[in-house]
Amino acid sequence: MQKIFKIDDERRTPKYLQLMHCITKAIKNGTLKTNDRIPSINELSNEFLMSRQTVQKAYSLLIETGIVVPIQGKGYYINRTDISTPYRLLLILNKISNYKKQVYNAMIHTLNGKAIVEIKVHHSNTALLDEFITGHEKEFDYILIMPHFYENQAKAVDIIRKIPGEKLILLDKDLPELPNTFISIYQDFKNDIIEALESSLESLRRYQQLILIFPKLTQYPQEIETGFQIYCRQNQFPCKVISEFNLDSVLEKHSAYIVIEETDLVNLVKTIRSSQMTVGKDIGIISFNETPLKEILLDGIAVISTDHEQMGTMAAEMILTNKKGKVKNPFRLIPRNSL
Repeated sequence: MQKIFKIDDERRTPKYLQLMHCITKAIKNGTLKTNDRIPSINELSNEFLMSRQTVQKAYSLLIETGIVVPIQGKGYYINRTDISTPYRLLLILNKISNYKKQVYNAMIHTLNGKAIVEIKVHHSNTALLDEFITGHEKEFDYILIMPHFYENQAKAVDIIRKIPGEKLILLDKDLPELPNTFISIYQDFKNDIIEALESSLESLRRYQQLILIFPKLTQYPQEIETGFQIYCRQNQFPCKVISEFNLDSVLEKHSAYIVIEETDLVNLVKTIRSSQMTVGKDIGIISFNETPLKEILLDGIAVISTDHEQMGTMAAEMILTNKKGKVKNPFRLIPRNSL
């Protein structure tokens, strides 16, 4: 029974709260059930070299909430398992964006008050990631990370290894270097773009070339460009990759543009409007990530996008049901008039 108790002398959290958390966590994950006996005050005091007052304080609070009941001459027993102690979650994003907000909002909605979420942003900086995690691994029930690191990824992986597998949740990107003991809800960036473009092959055949606008200043997964190149080779499409589209860029007729950054999309639309070319005929547009505006802009812009809300919902559901495993998040191309 003592295995459910993990008391850390180095943690800032008071020991009586650590004791309470160990018991409520064991109830949540099914280790402790109604009528199970838990160690006595003396047993825990001797086991972890704590004062009896510390253990008594934890047990008194648990008795007040009805979670534990003392039975004279027998000891302490679990009285109820329908507890609502919130999970403590640390959500570490790679950056702030509307899409990250969608993930967060969906997760909070699904958790429905059953969690307290602390948010950090690592900006693809391993030093920040280390600061957020090292020494704090035991303070949270789950640590959720969007592990987008474009330099020093090996160092990032080493830092993430410090998190116990049962607490780790990877969002948006998987890390196959890690053991499969954690939750991962991910995009397969390379194959996702191949499959999305393949679904609109007939529409894309109307254009003479495909152009991917892949930013260099703002970092994105390199797998997107790799998948694009593979798709073009497989379908014998002339193609090229440019790093940006500004108002001085040359608009290439009979080309379909695949745009990641909103700034490039705005500049592309402005340039088309000042030209004699027609969207969906002379110029094709596919934009990354769905927004309500793209449904109406230019009478509808085709979009390839993962379901960010589903990502947040799924993460919350796996926390609430104590499930593990890797799940590929839905990804699709929404065809519209811009193709």
